[in-house]
Amino acid sequence: MKTIDHIYIDGRFVRPLGSETLELINPASGLPIGRVTLGDARDAQAAIAAAKAAYPAFARTTVEQRIGYLQRLADAVAARSDELVDAMVEEYGGPLRTCQNSTRRAADGFRRAAELLKTFDFVSYVGKAKVVLEPLGVAALITPWNANYSFICGKLAMAIASGSTAVIKPSELSAIQTQLLAECLHAAGLPPGVFNIVNGRGDTVGAEFTRHPDVAKISFTGSTAVGKTIARGAAETMKRVTLELGGKSPNILLDDADFEAAIPLALAAATMNSGQACLAGTRLLVPEHRMEEVKRLVLRAAQSFKVGDPRADGTMIGPMVTQRQYERVQHYIRAGLEEGAQLLVGGPGKPQGLEQGHYVRLTVFTGVRNDMAIARDEIFGPVLAIIGYRDEDEAIRIANDTIYGLHAYVSSGDAERAGRVAAQLVAGRVFINGLYDEPDAPFGGFRQSGIGREFGRHGLQAYLEPKAIMGHQQ
Repeated sequence: MKTIDHIYIDGRFVRPLGSETLELINPASGLPIGRVTLGDARDAQAAIAAAKAAYPAFARTTVEQRIGYLQRLADAVAARSDELVDAMVEEYGGPLRTCQNSTRRAADGFRRAAELLKTFDFVSYVGKAKVVLEPLGVAALITPWNANYSFICGKLAMAIASGSTAVIKPSELSAIQTQLLAECLHAAGLPPGVFNIVNGRGDTVGAEFTRHPDVAKISFTGSTAVGKTIARGAAETMKRVTLELGGKSPNILLDDADFEAAIPLALAAATMNSGQACLAGTRLLVPEHRMEEVKRLVLRAAQSFKVGDPRADGTMIGPMVTQRQYERVQHYIRAGLEEGAQLLVGGPGKPQGLEQGHYVRLTVFTGVRNDMAIARDEIFGPVLAIIGYRDEDEAIRIANDTIYGLHAYVSSGDAERAGRVAAQLVAGRVFINGLYDEPDAPFGGFRQSGIGREFGRHGLQAYLEPKAIMGHQQ
């Protein structure tokens, strides 16, 4: 049993003033593995004060100094990558390969930010005006449980690159991972107060970050419902916000696609990170006249998508992070049946032999209408809804008939046609004929999938404010 009873403020590990505790559960076994003491609003205030005090000096650091800090952070995270992976598998339950990739992206986030700074222009000229991009101040970084390391490090990398300081509220469900990561970041030796980490609930620590007047920006990744609450609260003090929220991503298989290749890819898109991914392609749109072929190929491909022990070779889908998340997924599976969708793969309950953990069965529905709950709501589990369409125009209409707009997928044998369809989809990112990783491309959503963009040049600009200076040549 691990005991997490420290938070990180002003360059030191300190005991929180909050007294609430939370039991940490291994989702693969359902058994307790630790306990965390949560911070409260007073701890959030102390973290903000430390970040505020550190900001004036850090804002004046040179680009070269910040590049050095970022490189040290990357090295510190990479040095303990095996431990980080082990903690993520144990506490989150992600398949081993998923956790390895998330840990690698955490270190790479700092490296990419350092490379970006080498070519990023903080000064430009518009006519006779000198435009200087200045750091915003104290940035509050609020992160979810489904990729703890990469979210924290990706956001922190942009804050540091900009010259801002940070207060961080990770998910309280990731406390073991956060403790280990905090030790890595501390080892990099940044000035005290540049980053501060407080374990705590959203309605205490997160709420204090949102309302506090000394916080200039919030970068939040999580549900659309919570994102709306943050946006309303941030407006009171005109905080800048970047919100990366939910999704219900369409995956269009055009009739000229290679279905033999596209169907396994579609299952991979729907079940990435055990289905606990905002960009998962959970609505599969296929031509009605090829529906029987699609069913046959899905049945065949599903056999290779193993649900099981996240440490075992070949596991593609691990347990849901909590019992509550398990029950949420079960609710939607039952709702799909009640609304008249046909079960092709999986269904309610746990897979045989996996009764102890928070495991769900890979579930695929056919006969889905786009007004069903399983086609409208973000389930956050390995549940795929297959929807038929008559022609290309209808496929685009169905794909865009959602409150979300985070991600989309298109498969076609004609690159020009695929590009034409992609251009009509309302989504922040579109993948054509594959799953890709372009970490410097902007990431974020249209509509209720969020505000702003993260990653790369666009992500850095979100931590900067332009100041126009005129008469500077006089």
